[in-house]
Amino acid sequence: MAPDIDGELRVDLVVVGSGTGLAAALSAHESGLSVPVVEKSGYVGGSTARSGGAFWVPGNPVLARQQPDDTAEQALQYLDSVVGDSAPSSRRAAFVEHGSATIEMLSRTTPMTFFWAEGYSDYHPEQPGGSAVGRTCECKPFDLNSLGAERARLRPGLLESPLPMPVTGADYKWLNLITSTPARSMRRVAKALGIGLGGLALKRHYAAGGQALAAGLFAGAVRAGFPIWTRTALTRLIVDDGEVTGVVVDRDGVPTTVRAAKGVVLAAGGFDHDMAMRRTYQSESLVEHASLGCETNTGDAITLAVEAGAAVGQMEQAWWFPAVAAVEGGEPSVLLADRSLPGSFIVDATGRRFVNEALDYMSFGQQVLRRERDGDPVGEMWIVFDQRYRNSYVFAGGLFPRQPLPESWHTADNPRDLALSMGVDELALSETFKSFNASADLGIDHAFSRGASAYDRYYGDPTITPNPNLRAVRDGALYAVRMVLSDLGTCGGLVADDHARVLREDGSSIAGLYAIGNTAANAFGTTYPGAGATIGQGLVFGYIAARDAVTRN
Repeated sequence: MAPDIDGELRVDLVVVGSGTGLAAALSAHESGLSVPVVEKSGYVGGSTARSGGAFWVPGNPVLARQQPDDTAEQALQYLDSVVGDSAPSSRRAAFVEHGSATIEMLSRTTPMTFFWAEGYSDYHPEQPGGSAVGRTCECKPFDLNSLGAERARLRPGLLESPLPMPVTGADYKWLNLITSTPARSMRRVAKALGIGLGGLALKRHYAAGGQALAAGLFAGAVRAGFPIWTRTALTRLIVDDGEVTGVVVDRDGVPTTVRAAKGVVLAAGGFDHDMAMRRTYQSESLVEHASLGCETNTGDAITLAVEAGAAVGQMEQAWWFPAVAAVEGGEPSVLLADRSLPGSFIVDATGRRFVNEALDYMSFGQQVLRRERDGDPVGEMWIVFDQRYRNSYVFAGGLFPRQPLPESWHTADNPRDLALSMGVDELALSETFKSFNASADLGIDHAFSRGASAYDRYYGDPTITPNPNLRAVRDGALYAVRMVLSDLGTCGGLVADDHARVLREDGSSIAGLYAIGNTAANAFGTTYPGAGATIGQGLVFGYIAARDAVTRN
């Protein structure tokens, strides 16, 4: 990195955003480029650090060793079938082509090791090329203390385990079933506790999920030695004769110009917390700041790129996630396994079911918004369950079986009284109980096919037969908890090509400008193919952008 010249810093490539943007920076650095990373917040890790940390990258070396018959052709067939014409085929082809090289690069440039989350089904496994055993991988538990003094700059995660145990996404399923499958679940607990307690004895702090992945990327950056400027906001793209040649940033109130010979990679997240943009492009009904994306994700990079001539696409899309409404000023709590587990169902403001509750979370949100666009809004949503459910499963990521529920949640001894407490139609809710329970007793959801997909069954209770997702809601007290539509971040943004180059409305590329992650329009269009697809495409297109930048004169 060259010293200031006429008040300007000269580098090869600038990366804006320290989540999956670090993959772009690591790839660029490995290729010999000088590359600073610009981060608006005071933390490194972006929304990646707050996520489950899984990545969906078909054909990567971890998968290839354990699933040699799962070919790139099958992955492309699957993506073609679920994405269709909602995104350019060239984007997904590039994603599959460069996925393996991306994970190999991360294995070289970071201290991370990865594992396959065996059995975590693709989200649409019945589609051609889909996989019921899944293509999702994770980072193994990672020692946060290996960051040394830099650990203080790692963005905290959403949830902290009350015990010193790193819980991977693969662990989560079984911990949630601890009363139903005690032997298998306790083996998971013992293993995770062993890692956590053993680490403490060695003065290590092991974390899993998004914390592990973000910390591993950060550790790679520390080892490489390139700078990460936190509290540094992008304020302008420098455009010369139609080419992006650098940025102007605000470093703790000091304007700084950085000239970048190879270009700029925008990896600054979406517009998760710009409610004006969200209500313009998505829905007036969205709850204020219900997104779980970083609070600094306000669409700045997208807005500045549009001013430079960039096109946008899929702005109505987000990684939607149904959640329990925030309590006492906290954040919403996402409902993942909770919706799939037997002894529960979800109703709209009329007191009637409207969806397969076990549906993947993005599709769930899309169905909610589709009804709104069709003039038949869902209104308030409620998850309803009984005492047996409450005694059996962890709820909303933190309430353990039999743990007291917040007083603001609703309880009653019968459907009619529960309806009165919720403020929904008594007859409608009673009829919902009756029809749902009749189907559950048969093990077949005639209305919405809950339990028909391998993805549904992944988060079901294997001790419940014949359908691990269905059991009548009638055992003991009844409960209802209000839900909201949350998300993991928006996934509409700058239109980019198969090289991650940002495009204008006429399809021409803006020289020197790249977009990846949630700053770019989703490479998978209106679809979430599998757990970790958002992180997966951020990592892969980060690698692709850096490799393309290397070739620029």
